[in-house]
Amino acid sequence: MGSGDRMIRDRRETLPGPRRPAPPTTGLFPILLIGLLGYCTAGSAATAEQAAPDCPVALALLGTAQDAGRPQIGHHDDPAWADASLRRSATALALIDQREAGRAPRRWLFEATPDITEQLHALDRIAPSPAPVALDGIFLTHAHIGHYAGLMLLGHEAAGATGIPVYAMPRMANYLENNGPWSQLVRYGNIDLRILADGHPTPIARDVVVTPILVPHRQEFSEVVGFTISGPSRSVLFIPDIDRWTDWDEMGVRVEALIAGVDRAYLDGTFFSGDELPGRDMSKIPHPPVAASMARFAALDAGERSKIHFIHFNHTNPLLNPDAPEREAVAEAGMRVAEEGDRFCL
Repeated sequence: MGSGDRMIRDRRETLPGPRRPAPPTTGLFPILLIGLLGYCTAGSAATAEQAAPDCPVALALLGTAQDAGRPQIGHHDDPAWADASLRRSATALALIDQREAGRAPRRWLFEATPDITEQLHALDRIAPSPAPVALDGIFLTHAHIGHYAGLMLLGHEAAGATGIPVYAMPRMANYLENNGPWSQLVRYGNIDLRILADGHPTPIARDVVVTPILVPHRQEFSEVVGFTISGPSRSVLFIPDIDRWTDWDEMGVRVEALIAGVDRAYLDGTFFSGDELPGRDMSKIPHPPVAASMARFAALDAGERSKIHFIHFNHTNPLLNPDAPEREAVAEAGMRVAEEGDRFCL
């Protein structure tokens, strides 16, 4: 081990270790169901400017694509190369709290995508902060590239951030702490790991609570979770990746029950059908096709179906195309295709 290695090791030993989850806080855990505020919706992340004054706590959808975005690497025939309006960044949410007069808004990300540079720029236009890379925390669902790779831009070679809280499950946190280049972020103090636990609520602001839910999905390097995000008046379910709804059924978790407990549900819509990747074995990259999800959710009443907003679209998914008949089919089923720039009041 060289002297440079010793210096980095010694610096790491002075930093605090990952924080353990706080015990559940009485009164904060229930998912609030009261629908008191209207939607706050903008046309796109690029045109959204200020959060509406009647949305002091809101979610902003910063991306809707699968991990590699659209257009995807190597797909030169995608019309999104020529038409910038068709481009989409990887799925991410921002949570914005503007309730404290006289101070910059508090801001959290859900996912650190490879498109974090553009997404933070969009967030700065929605809820400006005087400090660069001003984040009160980042919540990670799992260790697939579209969900955590953006952390690298917080490091020494780019933003040089200091102590940004990164909320992750135990295996995910262990992976970051013990594998480069992510381990350097921990050693240099760019990020501060905060350990989550399945089903345990994490209060992050007054009347704002985030609760992870274990999700059956490929777990090569980490657990996979979704989140419920509960605000002062309303709540959201965020499940960008899952293998099959039936896998959850076998675990005793019904997605319909989770939908019933929130006011909006962002659900995995990676593929519209099961034949979008000719030449690849789609059984190795399972996701519930939107067509199958619509069939499953058809039994819900209209109010429940209207909560469902599909996200995380692969570049092959026709729902990315504004004139695709599949989009009309989703609308006719009483569900929705999520759009970058959408905002939702909590």
